[in-house]
Amino acid sequence: MSAEKQNRGGAGSHAVSREEAELEAGHEARSPGQPELEARHEPGREADHEAEEFTPGEMDGDMFGGAPAKKPKDFWPSAKKLFGLLAGQKLGMALVTLMVVAASVLNVVAPRILGHAMDVIFAGVMGRQMEGKVPPGATKEQVVEGLRAHGESKFADMLSGMDFTPGQGIDFARLMQLIMAVLTMYLVAAFLMWLEGYILNRMVMKAVYGLRERVEAKVNALPLGYFDTRQRGDVLSRVTNDVDNIQQALQQAFSQLLSSIIQVVGIIVMMFVVSWQLALVALVALPLSGVVAGVIGSRSQKKFKEQWKNTGALNGQIEESFSGHDLVKVFGREDEMLERFDERNEALYKASFGAQFVSGMIMPVMQFVSYLSYVAIAVMGGLRVASGSMTLGDATAFIQYSREYTEPLGQIAGMANMLQSGVASAERTFEFLEAEEEPEEPETHVLPERVAGRVEFDHVSFSYDPEKPLIRDLTFTAEPGQTIAIVGPTGAGKTTLVNLLMRFYEIRGGSIRLDGVDIRDLSRTELRSKTGMVLQDAWLFGGTIRENIRYGRLDATDEEVVEAAKATYVDRFVRALPDGYDTVIDDDGGNVSAGERQLMTIARAFIASPSLLILDEATSSVDTRTELLVQKAMAALRSDRTSFVIAHRLSTIRDADAILVMEDGDIVEHGSHEELLAREGAYHRLYMSQFTQGVDIDEEEAAAKA
Repeated sequence: MSAEKQNRGGAGSHAVSREEAELEAGHEARSPGQPELEARHEPGREADHEAEEFTPGEMDGDMFGGAPAKKPKDFWPSAKKLFGLLAGQKLGMALVTLMVVAASVLNVVAPRILGHAMDVIFAGVMGRQMEGKVPPGATKEQVVEGLRAHGESKFADMLSGMDFTPGQGIDFARLMQLIMAVLTMYLVAAFLMWLEGYILNRMVMKAVYGLRERVEAKVNALPLGYFDTRQRGDVLSRVTNDVDNIQQALQQAFSQLLSSIIQVVGIIVMMFVVSWQLALVALVALPLSGVVAGVIGSRSQKKFKEQWKNTGALNGQIEESFSGHDLVKVFGREDEMLERFDERNEALYKASFGAQFVSGMIMPVMQFVSYLSYVAIAVMGGLRVASGSMTLGDATAFIQYSREYTEPLGQIAGMANMLQSGVASAERTFEFLEAEEEPEEPETHVLPERVAGRVEFDHVSFSYDPEKPLIRDLTFTAEPGQTIAIVGPTGAGKTTLVNLLMRFYEIRGGSIRLDGVDIRDLSRTELRSKTGMVLQDAWLFGGTIRENIRYGRLDATDEEVVEAAKATYVDRFVRALPDGYDTVIDDDGGNVSAGERQLMTIARAFIASPSLLILDEATSSVDTRTELLVQKAMAALRSDRTSFVIAHRLSTIRDADAILVMEDGDIVEHGSHEELLAREGAYHRLYMSQFTQGVDIDEEEAAAKA
């Protein structure tokens, strides 16, 4: 569980460091030595994850906290949501549609006009050839009758369909008018398509901008349970790679699909205008092409879904390899990690190859169908021209229509690849956006800027799994200014207790009150704005030391940052750095030591000046000398505020006002350090085990051998 997760509950939360493995609550960090890197989980939910491998993408976006996964959504609902991203820009959509329609109409009409130009040329050539061969002033009908009389019936039939004047050559004025009309139509169509592309790109960029905002807001609105049951790499893949793929699909598929559909309709109309007989021949290919696209398209959709699922799995594997790089080296698991990477990379390769291969079959198969149609049209068109029932220009125009008719169909088939991939990405992204959020609650109480800090747990019960209760009946009170230490074995529920106080999870029964107000009557932001946290794994972001400390309170002045740094012993090592407080920290804080990172997170909490403070194993990852500095810094931080300290090193909480000993979700003992040692109960056993652990183990091994 990371600080990003802890901090998502509200803008005012002072969760200042990352807790990667909540061993106290039963969250098991996955080590590279395990056969499979499983999702972290909470106590009471072991059975849900223990027997099955977690595979990113298998769980539905609405599922978390052990609920069963739903079946994946099919193509059409996801496609509707994909194009629905543009629904809010109706004016732009109308303009784009009008321009696409106008450009398509111009492109469709132009071949017919070009066919008329061909008729002008052919008629001029034939008329010029007859000069001197027929009597002056002979008409077309007389020439045709003369040819029939000389036994040239086929030639006469062909000329009967032509509009020529014997002895007259090409009408260049008419030809120029037709050619200029065609060029103008193509020029205007090109301009409209460019303008449409410009407007559509702006619309898509705006839609994707809004989608990314929704994704970011969703990340902050989801409960911790969602992230506990998913690999981080898969979530990142959904909100980055899939969103980029949606953008590409909208940019290229929408305009092309709309243009292609309009062109197909327009060309069909023009083909029937030119020759309904040839149009019927051409349309034979349409249902066959539709069957091909439908059969192959349905198969490719499944392949693309598998491709993006495996992409998420591989991203999760890579993310874990980098984040756990030190552990991989320590345990010598480079070969195992590489083998697991190869397995998932191979799965992605097979899925991607299958998706591209299947979707790539659409284009050549439809092209083959179009070639069969083209051959039939060419033969029948030639016969009709020869019989005089069709002009050469109309035949030329129809052949061009038949080619242009198959071209948009081929474009639609080509777009199927991208559209299938985009819809698969949209399905994954909308699954994420439709995941159940933390419920919004009315803010019935507003706390004063500074609260006293009296915390009451009144018969609190909680469980991650309703069938496996963790905390049954927890009752205790922390008085204002007290330091409450919480100790116990792993899985006892220590971290769960503070998670309930922060409302990262909601209690099942009882109540938790802050200064007499039930925390469920407070908004999460209001509650968390009064709380600061320093966790075991210090979290720093890429930025200067000054910015990292100021993250606790963004309106803090430079002087207040320095005062907080001095109070928490950060100033001691910052002064030795060349750039001082302007020293840039890496994203993971790798250019400072673990102790220095921890001190900076304490300074961050100090400057926030919270009324409640939670310290969760804040000294467990530092050396003894640094631990003394951290303890002094925490002592300054705990001054005059109610503090909850979770610790395994019992020597660090001797001065606590009260110590709560937890086992199996219950408080089995409470009191001061001296009182609990004198009782020789659970606390005494924990305390003594830290000094006699080696002896106990030796005795157990000797007994086992005996």
